[in-house]
Amino acid sequence: MTAEVLEGALEKVESHLHPEGSFDVDAHEVPTGREEIWRFTPLKRLRGIHADAPLAGTSFTASFDAPASVRADRLEDGSLKGVSGLVPWDRISARALAEAKSSLAVTIPAEAVLERPVFVTIRGTGTDEATAAHLVIRAEKFSKATVVLRFEGSMTLADNVEIVVEDGAQLAVVSIDDWADDAVHVGHRHVRVGRDAQFKHVDITFGGDVVRHDTTADYSGPGGAVEMLGLYFADAGQHIEHRLFGDHTAPKTKSHVVYKGALQGEKAHTVWIGNVLIRKVAEGIETYEENRNLVLTDGCQADSVPNLEIETGEIEGAGHASATARFDDEQLFYLRSRGISEKEAQRLVVHGFFNDLIRQIGVPELEESLAATVEAELAKNVLEGAQ
Repeated sequence: MTAEVLEGALEKVESHLHPEGSFDVDAHEVPTGREEIWRFTPLKRLRGIHADAPLAGTSFTASFDAPASVRADRLEDGSLKGVSGLVPWDRISARALAEAKSSLAVTIPAEAVLERPVFVTIRGTGTDEATAAHLVIRAEKFSKATVVLRFEGSMTLADNVEIVVEDGAQLAVVSIDDWADDAVHVGHRHVRVGRDAQFKHVDITFGGDVVRHDTTADYSGPGGAVEMLGLYFADAGQHIEHRLFGDHTAPKTKSHVVYKGALQGEKAHTVWIGNVLIRKVAEGIETYEENRNLVLTDGCQADSVPNLEIETGEIEGAGHASATARFDDEQLFYLRSRGISEKEAQRLVVHGFFNDLIRQIGVPELEESLAATVEAELAKNVLEGAQ
């Protein structure tokens, strides 16, 4: 089913969490913070990219490491913009798509099975000039691959990442935001999943001053499956926001979302908005979304809002869960009764909280480094004075 046929076959459904999209920047008003999709975001800290601040910066370096069979092309004709079915539904996405100077296209050939991941690394070298970027990842039919996106250094970035998973393909995309403390990143990821294709997205956020990710998925045929996993850790003053939208546009499709976050320090703020739309054509689908937050110190705020919009009752299952809590007193008591100090007990609880997600990434070297990063984050506050 082509994108044109898919879009033509679907009834228009209005959602206050997912406004109608447009490539026209002027169709998106400058947000004020009173809009539903912007009410949690600290607009004053976005350095004007939500309004009209230029997005022509070049203060970054980019590196690419991949097996020989993977193609990487840089196109400047704009032909790839919207190739995944992405239609910008906020002003920053529309501006970034319009002002990106080129598109980087990463293609995994049909039936290729990659023995090692593809790595794309962006390292910012300054925050003075904001930058627009556009990346397209295509997994051709019956291929199998993992792509790792790494964001490091200092930068003001607005980007769109478009992902196409063709029929029968299996693709995992791991996105790691390990920014310096002054970085601002507003990212948009959209994936279109083909017939009987499988897609896993792992979104990991540790650094930055303000990081906001909008991740959306739809389906071009039945049998497709989407898994979205997220891990984030907010320190004092940080704002980390994840907004997810699963659009079941075909029957017998699946989506499973699990995001976990920890907060520590004064005015640490995390936001998780999950939304799943089950259209009339999407009979026999299965979906579940879950968000868990662990508050480690006083002065933090975690907002978590799961949503389901259901247009048909002919489904296999749909559900959601959300919880925000402090340390489990019973767990701490159990550990301390065995001679473990309070701080060490807290460390073990946090590692246990994250480890089940870390083990699902599927890239051993990343799993080891992420465990070390969690340890480093804890050392900033929770583990001070640990015995």
